[in-house]
Amino acid sequence: MHTVFLRYLDEVARQGSIRKAANILNVSSTSVNRKIINIEEALGVRLFDRSPEGVEITPAGKIVLEHCRKTLYDFDRVKAVIDDIRDLRTGHLNIQTLDSVTFGILPPVLEEFGNKYPGISLSITTEQPEAIVQSVISGETDIGISFSNDIHPDARVFAERAAPFGLIMRPDHPLAERSSVTVDEVSAYPLVRTIDARAGHSLLDQEMTSLSVHLSTHIFTNALVTAKQAILSNQVVGIYTKIGFLQEIERGELNFAKLSHKALGEYKIGLVVSAAASINPIKHLFLSVAERHLKTLKFDA
Repeated sequence: MHTVFLRYLDEVARQGSIRKAANILNVSSTSVNRKIINIEEALGVRLFDRSPEGVEITPAGKIVLEHCRKTLYDFDRVKAVIDDIRDLRTGHLNIQTLDSVTFGILPPVLEEFGNKYPGISLSITTEQPEAIVQSVISGETDIGISFSNDIHPDARVFAERAAPFGLIMRPDHPLAERSSVTVDEVSAYPLVRTIDARAGHSLLDQEMTSLSVHLSTHIFTNALVTAKQAILSNQVVGIYTKIGFLQEIERGELNFAKLSHKALGEYKIGLVVSAAASINPIKHLFLSVAERHLKTLKFDA
């Protein structure tokens, strides 16, 4: 039942006459009648009772008509959204993300989005996971890119990807050939740890408070670039996701071994939006580009 039939059926029902409906639709009565008869034959029921005075919709016809009108309404809404997207020229988005995402996910997303929609400006800031979600919920941020485990009920995840934590190290490190390592094994080496500058803790601290293993931290920092340079210079190793180290891992400058720790091994990175606010055309454009790039990345292998 394509769009032409939907409009034919709707107009015939409104007018109570195939001839009047055909005049309004600016088509021949024969075309309208033939289309309705074809659908009646396909469904095996009559949609209209015909008489010299006109037509009267049947009970089965009323059911089909309700479906048609809902379909037409939904189709018109979709067309309106598509028109908004097609005609979109300017706008602005506030995006808040993890520091690591600015290295591993955002660069190709920003390049594609900027080329396709040069009139849409972006504000991009980095924050800690909980702060990102709260900013999205409050409406200050349009889109958050953060860890999506145990997401707040007032936020929802548009798309996500597995991003487990593991050991980041140089390829000449004793554990470099391992695909996974235990916390006990990591404890033998000095670490660089990322901290929340305000609260003085990290996800690693939160997840590992129940363990008796002592991790020897040589460097504390709230800047991933500092942690990266410390690992590259062979001062320390780090427990991170692959996200902020993708290029170095691909170039063979660093290795990644998944951490054998249940909670840290199940982390995901996601595109987070408000559960209360609708996704307007500008948001949808950015989310579509970001989701497509996110799907191409493998952080768990």
